[in-house]
Amino acid sequence: MSSSASDVVNGGISFWYADDGLPAVREPLTGDASADVVIVGGGYTGLWTAYYLKKAAPFLRITVLEQRFCGYGASGRNGGWLYNGIAGRDRYAKLHGREAAVRLQRAMNDTVHEVVRVVGEEGIEADVHLGGVLEVARTPAQLARLKEFHAHELAFGENDRELYGARETAERIRVAGAVGSTWTPHGARVHPVKLVKGLAATVEALGVTIHEATPVTEIRPKHAVTPYGTVRAPYVLRCTEGFTAALKGHRRTWLPMNSSMIATEPLTAEQWETVGWTGLQTLGDLAHAYMYAQRTADGRIALGGRGVPYRFGSRTDHDGRTQEATVEALREILAGFFPALAGVRVAHAWSGVLGVPRDWCATVTLDRSTGLGWAGGYVGSGVATANLAGRTLRDLVRLDSGQDGRTGLTDLPWVGHRVRKWEPEPLRWLGVQGMYATYRAADRRETERHSAGSSRLARVADRVAGRH
Repeated sequence: MSSSASDVVNGGISFWYADDGLPAVREPLTGDASADVVIVGGGYTGLWTAYYLKKAAPFLRITVLEQRFCGYGASGRNGGWLYNGIAGRDRYAKLHGREAAVRLQRAMNDTVHEVVRVVGEEGIEADVHLGGVLEVARTPAQLARLKEFHAHELAFGENDRELYGARETAERIRVAGAVGSTWTPHGARVHPVKLVKGLAATVEALGVTIHEATPVTEIRPKHAVTPYGTVRAPYVLRCTEGFTAALKGHRRTWLPMNSSMIATEPLTAEQWETVGWTGLQTLGDLAHAYMYAQRTADGRIALGGRGVPYRFGSRTDHDGRTQEATVEALREILAGFFPALAGVRVAHAWSGVLGVPRDWCATVTLDRSTGLGWAGGYVGSGVATANLAGRTLRDLVRLDSGQDGRTGLTDLPWVGHRVRKWEPEPLRWLGVQGMYATYRAADRRETERHSAGSSRLARVADRVAGRH
């Protein structure tokens, strides 16, 4: 491709911030304080929780504490997929029965449209386009998995999902070698930073206090401890996702999994005509080491994948800087999907971390004995799931404080789910590195052999991961 490493803006948090500008950082905490609810983390989960709590109970004194600025983490770096996937649904079906898991899936379907509703109602300009999600298969093994996935989603009540052959897929997006696809209407493209900035401003206008540049070092019952003082509150809600490992006592709670992205320069009208990507769907695939992409409002392709999946000791990156080998791998994916774009310049590259529990199940919990709550472990599906988590934490706090009774959200099967911690190092690092190396090897083998069966290597990696 024509772009070299020196041409690419690498890091700087994300392309989304380069596009919309870094925010002015709000004032840090200036000493000990008190609140009715303190929320640790100023990403989507924390801000949605603050939004729904304040709307339901305007009298509540709510304080959000954020270590850098709202949206510094995954909320400002993701692929902008507002879609209905939720991590752990199949496990919840095994634990609680299929009907409980169907209720969870329906709640996620509704969540996509709830975010679109609130964004419109609050006047948040976030480049939202409800075009659904198209996931393509490019090998016989991927096609077999796609058909199985499609049938599985139908079984969980997603009756408006559609299955396409090669010709119908090409009519929507011309992906090289695509032999089939599945599409759900429950998905939208968003500009992640415009969403998080608008949400933070909306929450602040409602009367929520936000302190940025205020790292929380320890959470304990009724206390959120920072270098500048301690905020005391009956409820302390941990909404830190991939940065959870930095908190005292949480090094092994959730693994900070790395995901990386590139954004091209804006494409010409002729290039878009060649690609045929006119419907503004978000785009994914059925590889084991999968990709995800969107067509941005200013006419770029933003595309992501795993890259270097994990840093030893649960460390996180420095402002999104990404290894050149990862940038090159993502360029190759782009060129493989769209050969006509092989010469398009990659303008920006970045990385971020997402939270992965040991059993790969997203959870939301309020411990009524301590007032400690948390939500996360979204495993890459957090843009929409964070909204459902925020509404569920609202209902759990209101239930515990006697303001309301049980609701449909408090009875969903992901509420209160507990899981064991990750292994200590170096087992954690070795396991994750080996797992993703095996997934990539499985993809290569499937491409080379061109058979309809999934590689056995992927099943080995699934067992190592704890996904099955």
